[in-house]
Amino acid sequence: MPIDSSKTRDKIDAILKDRLSASYIEIVDESWKHAGHASAGGGGHFILTVVSERFDGLNLINRNRLVFDTLKELMERDIHALSIKAKTPKEWQSGK
Repeated sequence: MPIDSSKTRDKIDAILKDRLSASYIEIVDESWKHAGHASAGGGGHFILTVVSERFDGLNLINRNRLVFDTLKELMERDIHALSIKAKTPKEWQSGK
């Protein structure tokens, strides 16, 4: 059964706001580019931009790990691929 990617986006948003206190979240759904995966029930393809103070002091790898660990339950079924841009509020404001 295909995954409802709009529900997945809502879940991602809620989890990141709750667990990472994210101040900004943008989720781009690119599942339509990978119709074979989605129709096989393999989960959606998303590009995520997330801003959180929790990323302060973490390098890129540890920021991605934190996001993947936070979304672990969704990665097992609802998300097939996730590209992450994780920024601190200071980085986000300066455009870095």
